[in-house]
Amino acid sequence: MSFYNFRLFFYSLLLAGWFISCQEKEQSFVLEYPDYFPKPVYGFDNNPLTREGFILGRELFFDPILSADNSISCETCHAQAHSFADHNLTFSTGINNQTGLRNSPAIINAAWQPSFMWDGGVNHIEVMPFAPITNPIEMAEDFNNLIRELNEHPRYPQMFREAFGNPEINSQKILYALAQYMSVLVSKDSKYDKVRTGNADFTEDEGAGYTLFKNYCAQCHVEPLFSDFSYRNNGLADVNGDTGRGRITLDPEDNFTFKVPTLRNISLTYPYMHDGRFRNLRQVLDHYSEGITAHHNTDPSILKSGKNGMNFSETEKQELESFLRTLTDYTFISNPHFSN
Repeated sequence: MSFYNFRLFFYSLLLAGWFISCQEKEQSFVLEYPDYFPKPVYGFDNNPLTREGFILGRELFFDPILSADNSISCETCHAQAHSFADHNLTFSTGINNQTGLRNSPAIINAAWQPSFMWDGGVNHIEVMPFAPITNPIEMAEDFNNLIRELNEHPRYPQMFREAFGNPEINSQKILYALAQYMSVLVSKDSKYDKVRTGNADFTEDEGAGYTLFKNYCAQCHVEPLFSDFSYRNNGLADVNGDTGRGRITLDPEDNFTFKVPTLRNISLTYPYMHDGRFRNLRQVLDHYSEGITAHHNTDPSILKSGKNGMNFSETEKQELESFLRTLTDYTFISNPHFSN
């Protein structure tokens, strides 16, 4: 690349950054969502949404300063290109290459979720980041140490001042800022949404898959968020003793039940299930079709066609997969306001 071309490239990057910055200054910071979405669970009553709070939350989300050895950030296990889910790895990896027993779920439409984690062990978005930040095999950070590091940082005291009116940094403000950022991660521009608003049409396969979806899947994956956020046993064979919701409630009836995940951007959030056991959508559909392991509390909705599952034909699996791909929101995964 010639010096002249390099200079042009450099100035174009500066111009792009200025344009995005101007857009953020002009952007109205309210939680925007379609009129066919339900009312969010999170209302910002004690944590008013502001541009400065959102930007601070975004900076913290992408900063490895939140981990004990400054090696990983929230984004490490929640990549925007994969709808803020972990990807490729079966089990998410924390500091010192430690691995847990679960795959990190997508952070998407979080303001509508009444609880978090696969087992619902956290019941509020404002405290949700506390769990991974302090977990010894995830980020393993101590909040007192984190506050010290943020106070010594060249930018963060001023950013906290702009977001909250004074430069004091404490755990509540850290969690408030992260909650503001995560709550704005709204996915609402997929082909499904365009069809719903009359701006697109399903193909024949997509339409047939949508009909199958409504007949077989919508009881748990309720539109338009594509989850009812309940905890269900979906017939997975136990391979590592993870009892899911039962670990939290200590109720045997909750053993091996896990939170119903949203299907929005499902084609991007592989691998699938709480333990990442399925690598692609076809394996997921094969499981629901003929791979169910019956437990005493297996959800009856997935046994409606037979004791091993829903018995989809190969054509039906293809149609279902075609519909599920209409839930991909390319605007969401490429939105520069959400990026580092």
